[in-house]
Amino acid sequence: SGFNSIGHMDTMLRGRHQIGHYKEGEEFIQNVFHVLSQIFTGKEKSNLAICWLQYEISKVIQCLQAKKKKKLKAQGRKSKKLAKNFLKAPDNRNNLSLWKLYAYLEWLLGNTDDSRKVFDTALCTAGTGGLKSAQLCSLSLLYAQLEVELLESIEGAVMSRAVHILTKLTENGPYVPYSGQVLPVNVLKARKTYEHALQDYLSKTAVSDQDQVNDTDQLVNLVGCYALFQYLTVGIDAAVLIYTQASEKLEVSASQKCENTGENFGILNFPTALEAVTLLHTNLLRFHMKISVYPLNPLREALTEALKRYPSNQSLWRSYIHIQRKSHSASKARRFFDSVTRSTNSLEPWLFAIQAEQMRKKLTEKVQRADVGEIHCTIPETGLTNRIVALFEHAVQSENGTHCPLLWRMYLNFMV
Repeated sequence: SGFNSIGHMDTMLRGRHQIGHYKEGEEFIQNVFHVLSQIFTGKEKSNLAICWLQYEISKVIQCLQAKKKKKLKAQGRKSKKLAKNFLKAPDNRNNLSLWKLYAYLEWLLGNTDDSRKVFDTALCTAGTGGLKSAQLCSLSLLYAQLEVELLESIEGAVMSRAVHILTKLTENGPYVPYSGQVLPVNVLKARKTYEHALQDYLSKTAVSDQDQVNDTDQLVNLVGCYALFQYLTVGIDAAVLIYTQASEKLEVSASQKCENTGENFGILNFPTALEAVTLLHTNLLRFHMKISVYPLNPLREALTEALKRYPSNQSLWRSYIHIQRKSHSASKARRFFDSVTRSTNSLEPWLFAIQAEQMRKKLTEKVQRADVGEIHCTIPETGLTNRIVALFEHAVQSENGTHCPLLWRMYLNFMV
């Protein structure tokens, strides 16, 4: 019909319905994938399959968030069929990234046992690269993270499936599925192996161009696996220590690299590695706070530091808004948003500042409109409304904001 959105815009509400994937937009995207899959060959075709499966997973996650059970079932069937077809292709049979996505898809659909079988199969066929293989580390990290999310408390986690996965990764031998126990001696050996592997990576310098991308991924996965291992076997402080050490070393190397422009000092993609490590760090803190009593301040400090450095990282902003909702004072968050929007051109801080105020407004209205017999409290909350309008005004005047259709639509939507 000419004006339907392609993909989805999950920040906009229309009546009771959230704007989801439109039929025409969806057809267009599927056609693009089909046409490209006939043109590409070899590595490019595998990469396209990964993108396609990631897109399908995003739709499954959307169905889960919207709690649409019927739609989830249908979407799950379609996505699984696609994933199986990809894995049947001879080129993709040993592609660990595709196996990882397929296992993740099964997990999201609630088929935990099937997902474990897929993970175990992939790990068994992956060979014995151990900590040297970036793909193997990435696969083990996701598997362990998902298993950790099932834990109700950290007590007794040393015997969990997650520890088994992370211990096996260090042994450089063939993978053996979890049998219900982990030997303490293996845990000690694994800790030593992780420690040495991380020291080796962090003391590396001058890496050739083709190795840099693999090295960055590898370092992030290694830090993630080691920190999670420490979290399960020692505790949260031990895990935070790993993240702090890695971040400090990456910062030093990044600054040295800036001084020696012209020389490739250390791993080239340092900022992205640092960002990914920060994300793992904040996610672990959030999880720990969910399952046990832990102060909010370490997480708040980690997020504010990270957001000053990476003002366009949406995951970090989401976490920041999530923790700010719990505090009754908005002034600290407002000052922080203000300082970040002044120091960067990226649009994300504006969009999230607006979202935070809109959530606050919704909460206030909900409280004010509580029924008390026949009396309805109707004092309008003009202060927040004016603040949101002012934020929109400033945002659309910024260079990037002027050209952002989403921002204009949100503004129109709010004024209506």
